Amino acid sequence: MSAEGPANASEYIIHHLTNLTAGEGFWTFHLDTLFFSFTLGALALCMFRIAAKNATSGVPGKLQNFVELLVDFVDTQVKDSFHGRSELIAPLALTIFVWVFLMNFMDLIPVDLLPLVAGWGGVHNLRVVPTTDLNLTFAMSITVFLLMIFYSIKIKGAVGFAKELLFHPFGKWMLPVNLLLKVVEEFAKPISLALRLFGNLYAGELIFILIALLPWWAQFTLGLPWAIFHILVITLQAFIFMMLTIVYLSMAHEDQ
Repeated sequence: MSAEGPANASEYIIHHLTNLTAGEGFWTFHLDTLFFSFTLGALALCMFRIAAKNATSGVPGKLQNFVELLVDFVDTQVKDSFHGRSELIAPLALTIFVWVFLMNFMDLIPVDLLPLVAGWGGVHNLRVVPTTDLNLTFAMSITVFLLMIFYSIKIKGAVGFAKELLFHPFGKWMLPVNLLLKVVEEFAKPISLALRLFGNLYAGELIFILIALLPWWAQFTLGLPWAIFHILVITLQAFIFMMLTIVYLSMAHEDQ
């Protein structure tokens, strides 16, 4: 929290929960979400690029060890959970895990630090955790949903996918019920995927903001344990998003 402190607690909370925006209505862009998500994505790409460029069959460096550990971890999860054949799933899972983790990790930066620096440049609203923005989590989950539909049609064919929608699970005599249940089931996947990530990170951000309202001596006492616990939360949420993506795409590859 800044030395001067907020005018009141409500204004402080609202200030930290307000995005930097441009445009109006449907075409409102959350510039801070776009900036930090693209920056962190580029950071992840640079890290993997450097590791690949400097990879050696001899004694590996620390970065190569770290990247190999990540790749082996994700590859194991894909082999255990994905029952189809695709060259996209493992790279996609690795990208999701690293990218979501980096975006979640921004929640561990002191809540006033980057907004204060941005304020020196005339930017008065700045949210630094992209995954606390429902627009981003829904954009990611909708992308996964579109991949599910694409692979369902590619693997089963348009006719096979239509039969799955219309004739499962109760057969052709319950066609309207089958269709209703299948539509609800399919749309529940991206909605739950987006809301789970958003809800957990939004709650974590809000707790950090509330801790920042306390006296300085209480901020460290409560903030440090919560930050340590939150490391588990941000890692777990990245892992869950990755695993559900793998499972959903594996289901799309199953030819019933």
